[in-house]
Amino acid sequence: MKGEADMTEQVILEPTPLAAIDRCDRCGAQAYVRAVLLSGNELLFCAHHAKEYAEGLKPVVKTMHDETTRLSVANQGN
Repeated sequence: MKGEADMTEQVILEPTPLAAIDRCDRCGAQAYVRAVLLSGNELLFCAHHAKEYAEGLKPVVKTMHDETTRLSVANQGN
């Protein structure tokens, strides 16, 4: 309508933490990285495959949610 402010909002959601049920789309291991693509779809990767595909994904990735630091924290207890 004429005279009304543009009501377009951008909602920014915090990524949900990855859980043990989240599996790497490449090998099925536990996922520690979520890649949100420009298309809106997402890919999940284990630490190994996230590192392997990081460069190739850069042109098509909107955001990366990386929880690989959880691996080093878990190993400190050993």
